[in-house]
Amino acid sequence: MGMISEFKEFAMKGNLVDMAVGIVIGAAFGTVVKAFIDGVFMPAISPIMGGIDLASLKYTMSQAVMNGDEVIKEAVVIDFGTFLSSLISFIIVAFVMFMIIKGMNKAQKAEEEAPAAPPANEVLLAEIRDLLAKK
Repeated sequence: MGMISEFKEFAMKGNLVDMAVGIVIGAAFGTVVKAFIDGVFMPAISPIMGGIDLASLKYTMSQAVMNGDEVIKEAVVIDFGTFLSSLISFIIVAFVMFMIIKGMNKAQKAEEEAPAAPPANEVLLAEIRDLLAKK
């Protein structure tokens, strides 16, 4: 089998295609959550936090050194507001993915728990065995 045909067989397997679709949908979902966090959630909690925009929080370790309008040395800034915003987005995405997987596992478990009834001849043989064991 040639390498190209082997790769084609590998690429066309259902689980690889399913994984690719999952990655694309996950990336799109991440974009939606980020838009929700930046456009709805953060502005909504800003009044609760006294009007502070969480995404714009930063700590300046050292100021920029200027010579007129020319920047000699850039400011050293820790931008932890963006990190907090990203962390909230991650927690929301992780929770939603957890709930989806939990639902899928529950559905699969329900399918597995329903065993098929044994065939009639096995039931009859078990009854005969039990009767013989009593004698």
